[in-house]
Amino acid sequence: MQANEFINNLIPPLKLSDKTKMALAWMEEIRTDVLPVVDKGKFLGLLKDEMIFEQNNPEANVGSLDPEAANCWVFSDKHIYDVLKVSAEFQSNIVAVLDRENSYLGVVTMEDAISAFADSLSIQSQGSVLILSMNMTDYSLAEICRIIETENTKVLSSFISNDPLDDSKIKLTLKLDKPELRHIKATMERFGYRILDHYQEETGVSSEEDRIGNLLRFLDI
Repeated sequence: MQANEFINNLIPPLKLSDKTKMALAWMEEIRTDVLPVVDKGKFLGLLKDEMIFEQNNPEANVGSLDPEAANCWVFSDKHIYDVLKVSAEFQSNIVAVLDRENSYLGVVTMEDAISAFADSLSIQSQGSVLILSMNMTDYSLAEICRIIETENTKVLSSFISNDPLDDSKIKLTLKLDKPELRHIKATMERFGYRILDHYQEETGVSSEEDRIGNLLRFLDI
């Protein structure tokens, strides 16, 4: 799950000597509004189409514009989760990937990163999602898994975030391998756990749109 495994080779880097009209043509061809700018193997930042439109000179070189987000990159051996964090920080749909000598290797798109992240969290596996609220001091994944396993159900993955209803608590999202939650909910409540929400996964999910939708539901975004 390292960043270099998900480099999208269909997205070309721009050179400083490239014409901005060519940059727009590439953007239109690959259906993006941003491309990386690279000089002598070094990542300089991202060039957006709106910057080219504002300049309004199709014959100008890319080097006449100042690329943005020069720090929108990760090292090639970083986890795909780091790609998502950098993407969110810079609000960018692509993140550059560099080797440990700071040489440019390529970019990872958010579509590819989200797809990979969804796979790592077992989002595509049939089952259900259960969301609990608790104090951090009460959190024990081993104990929670033990309780759930008494109902012949396995925890496939878990995710912790802040409880939006109470800043002093955490929200624990669990992906389970069984679609039926009635008995599990009753058991968790009997042990004093507060259930915020739950989702039952649809069968036959395969499209990229459904994959991303499942991930966003899992993360409760």
